[in-house]
Amino acid sequence: MLRLHDFSLHLGPAPLLTNLSFTVENGDIATLMAPSGSGKSTLLAWMVGALPPQFQASGELWLNHQRIDPLPTAQRQIGILFQDALLFDHFSVGQNLLLALPASVKGAARRDSVQQTLERAGMAGFYARDPASLSGGQRARIALLRALLAQPRALLLDEPFSRLDSALRADFRQWVFDEVRRLRIPVLQVTHDQQDIPAGGQVIHRMSGA
Repeated sequence: MLRLHDFSLHLGPAPLLTNLSFTVENGDIATLMAPSGSGKSTLLAWMVGALPPQFQASGELWLNHQRIDPLPTAQRQIGILFQDALLFDHFSVGQNLLLALPASVKGAARRDSVQQTLERAGMAGFYARDPASLSGGQRARIALLRALLAQPRALLLDEPFSRLDSALRADFRQWVFDEVRRLRIPVLQVTHDQQDIPAGGQVIHRMSGA
């Protein structure tokens, strides 16, 4: 369970988000919708412990009954997926995925885990591929696999579908939602597109400074 309590965000004296609270249960996908420039992506940055220095934020972030906002980024165990895939193009697809595995996965089990993950995603045989040779949809899928291989306890989605064409977008979006439900982790996404909201999903509407 992911819970935000009484969060406020300011840029200098200007309020962007104020008194924001919500709870996302395990396996659920909540969607935050707010105008451009209202601080949605900055909220996600704060949640992972990477708030830009020009912003000021207050509030509490809880994950599975543990308060995590005082913790450093590496200890929060929150994954994040951006609009851009941000793959390391000097590494192979498999090497990109290996980087995400926890240190507790050792030896041959590391490559086996990556291979099995690629097969489950319908990308068997992609281990040695150059990321530069991938389509936009394939890069997006690899980016999500990398986020999930890190075994996060929650996942944040920062408009990850917006750069895909409409056909790819629908398929990839459904695949993402199916994966996070299978893993039973809470998910918070920010988007401008009503079609990104899963059926029956929680929607959080905020106006800037409201």
